[in-house]
Amino acid sequence: MHYVTPSREVLAETLLAAGPDAPTLCEGWQTRDLAAHLYLREHKPALGLGMVVRKLASVTERAISETAERAASPAGYEALVNRFVAGPPALSPMRISTIDKSANLIEYFVHTEDVRRATTRWAPRALDEDYADALWEELVKRAAILYRGVDLGVVLVRPDGPRHVAKRAPVSVAIVGDPGELLLHAHGRRRQALVTFEGQPDAVALLESADVGL
Repeated sequence: MHYVTPSREVLAETLLAAGPDAPTLCEGWQTRDLAAHLYLREHKPALGLGMVVRKLASVTERAISETAERAASPAGYEALVNRFVAGPPALSPMRISTIDKSANLIEYFVHTEDVRRATTRWAPRALDEDYADALWEELVKRAAILYRGVDLGVVLVRPDGPRHVAKRAPVSVAIVGDPGELLLHAHGRRRQALVTFEGQPDAVALLESADVGL
């Protein structure tokens, strides 16, 4: 099953339920800023360069801020979220299934949890087994990049058995959790990720202080 479309819909529902002024796990962003980011990355992809090229960051930040400001009212916010959930433009590469999955499956899961877990009361979602497998598959593809800043070996371990060596080193730490929780840890949401660690105490402490994620 292709999970991107239902993931987009769940993210949109989560954003709408939270309203425009709710907190998120994205530092400095309220829900309207996150909605602006999601919309602009598909409709004005050139702005996405600001997420990876520091010199262009101010341009991207300004576009997100201006779009979010126009969505400050409930009506404006709902309109922005509805434009996002309608999908990318007709000629966008993200209309291609393989690109859509690579670009958006993890993006939508993590940002849904960015809204859900920014509140004081939340519980992890029970994910469909095939959906969890799809998230795991995408995590495995990029785990080496996400943990490149860690001066340790890193092994990702699912409670149901599968494991993946994200980085090799003389000293390693195993991070144990369900695929969604491992994804959140790998994307820097460490305080909210429900994972456990196996390894030497000093190695675990080094992992917990390391630069993880993009």
